[in-house]
Amino acid sequence: MKGRRKILILIVGIILIGALAAGPIMSNVETPSYKVIQSKGKIEIREFSPMIIAEVEVVGKRKNAISDGFQLLADYIFGNNITRDNIDTTATIQRPVGKKIAMTAPVQQQLGSNSWLVSFVMPSEHSMEELPKPKNIEIKLKKVPTKRFITIQFPGTSSDENLAKHEKLLLEFIKTNNISVTDTAKYAFYNPPWTLPLMRRNEVMFEIQ
Repeated sequence: MKGRRKILILIVGIILIGALAAGPIMSNVETPSYKVIQSKGKIEIREFSPMIIAEVEVVGKRKNAISDGFQLLADYIFGNNITRDNIDTTATIQRPVGKKIAMTAPVQQQLGSNSWLVSFVMPSEHSMEELPKPKNIEIKLKKVPTKRFITIQFPGTSSDENLAKHEKLLLEFIKTNNISVTDTAKYAFYNPPWTLPLMRRNEVMFEIQ
């Protein structure tokens, strides 16, 4: 019995170690470039370099919207697109093959007028001219200029409660320090869903005016 118990504990330990390591390993992808202008604890003022995003607008509740938006954008970067070569060619003998684009982090989400805007940041190696054209007309490629954001970083799940808690903390800091920001928060999620909550990186951010 003791031998079986030791084996069981060993197996559980291996599973837990694997789960702890899987999140960071799977999240080892390119992230947006920025420099920290000011920081206090988990709150930072960052200046983000120019970037290109692929964005889709989704109607519905926040959790459903980010799930649907993620699937549409993942479909684009996994090859459901038209490369520049395919756009320029007039040949119809072969079926055009889409181009895979490297996955990046985070997945971003922001409330629009009556919908949610979900976006992926495109790898920095690509220019607007080089990126393949989405076959899905709902997906838009956009250039984003240099911007400053105030952010708060935190672990845990991407639940509405966890986001609201940290958004409130960030807004209190913003008010105390008389920082002028836009009205709508942007959420950023850096890890795949199987990452243990303790190992996840989530952020709430506001653009500084």
